[in-house]
Amino acid sequence: MSVSAAARLRHQIGFDLLIFRRNPAATFFTVVLPLIFLVIFTSIFGNETLSNGAKAATLYVPGILALAIISATAVNLAITMTARRERGILKRVRGTPIPPWVFVAAQALAGFAISALMTVVIIVVGRLAFGVTLNAAGIPSLVLSVLIGAVSFAAIGLALTTIIPSEDAAPAVTNAVMLPLYFISDVFITGDQVPDWVATVGSLFPVRHLSHALQDSFDPFFDGTPWPWNHWLVIAAWGSAAAAVTLRGFRWTPRR
Repeated sequence: MSVSAAARLRHQIGFDLLIFRRNPAATFFTVVLPLIFLVIFTSIFGNETLSNGAKAATLYVPGILALAIISATAVNLAITMTARRERGILKRVRGTPIPPWVFVAAQALAGFAISALMTVVIIVVGRLAFGVTLNAAGIPSLVLSVLIGAVSFAAIGLALTTIIPSEDAAPAVTNAVMLPLYFISDVFITGDQVPDWVATVGSLFPVRHLSHALQDSFDPFFDGTPWPWNHWLVIAAWGSAAAAVTLRGFRWTPRR
């Protein structure tokens, strides 16, 4: 990568992060809502001390963190990129010196930066308010799970723009795809609370595998460093397929 391309990439990432910070809706659903869910879960399901001394809130954090990562990447990109396309912003971007790959890569890297920030925020708030614990041995696995999840779901968000017909339809289509997956992927409901066939269907999609990969890092009953390769491979496979769909069907010009 040339120095100019690297500089453009850094500049575009900073610009995308600035846009995110100035978007109240995106900030609420990505930053505030996961913390609200943490409070709700601990209030409803309790935060008793487990047999090994860990707090029950530790078991809620992986699903909430998966929600935050998906909101920062797939949901945010599907909605904002569709809006930019329909408003003609993407068309004007093609007329600038910024290479298309720099613009698209910056979206994924900005999503990873937000995901990393939310990981730290949720862990710190969970630790201070609810006694959430994270084994030091699980940190390398956590970092890789966040990285693979953020990049793959960024690709999924860009792929979703190929089926979204208009700016007004973007939130509806994105939520219609993601919300059912949250409920069958151990994000809102976990363990024996879902039928076996629901868990089987959920295992076909990457949301469940991201949630489980994160659970391995927070599992208070796990000794050693977890390496959830099976979950990472499924997430990466979905990300690769989404990237192929994006390369084939992504539009820079408005549909209307």
